[in-house]
Amino acid sequence: MAYDDEQARRSRVVVETPTSRREVTQTEAVRNDRGGISGATVGVIVVVAIALITIVVLFLMNGQSPDTTNANLAAQQQPAQQPPVIVQQPAPQQPPVIIQQPAPGAQQPPVIINQAPSGGSAPSLSGDSAIQAAIDKRLSDDPTFSSLGVTAIVLDGKVTLTGTVKSEALKSQIEKAIRAIRGVKQIDNQIVVMS
Repeated sequence: MAYDDEQARRSRVVVETPTSRREVTQTEAVRNDRGGISGATVGVIVVVAIALITIVVLFLMNGQSPDTTNANLAAQQQPAQQPPVIVQQPAPQQPPVIIQQPAPGAQQPPVIINQAPSGGSAPSLSGDSAIQAAIDKRLSDDPTFSSLGVTAIVLDGKVTLTGTVKSEALKSQIEKAIRAIRGVKQIDNQIVVMS
């Protein structure tokens, strides 16, 4: 039977006919409507209520133990061990070339160049050293260039210029002065013009 109640009423009626008398049973179904909520609606309400209660309980449980959660996260984020620091030393036959040009205003850190091994590295090393010494002398002797803090790095006859100047004309004047030095094969002018 469904949630809607059905009741059966039986009634007995005696029917008299001219020839006989007989009893007739009548069955009548009477439906009682509660006039309220159907069974499906009650089921949906129960499921929604259970889901809401579950969400509230989980929310309360999550809010009660922040210390253990944070402790677990902190333990996971800490590295087990620090990896060792590896310092690479240059080969004994090729010491690094340290080039440092003092600047009156801004002090730049020294640039260390480890030269790659090649077949003729010994003549190139001494040639680069001579070129570097000549460039450093030219930059420090000229009163216009010495106050700029321009740095020159020489590698296999190629000179890389870095620093800042106030005009394009000054930048090209420095490049021309370096190009005139004997042994300079190429110039990479990375000087920045700041107005």
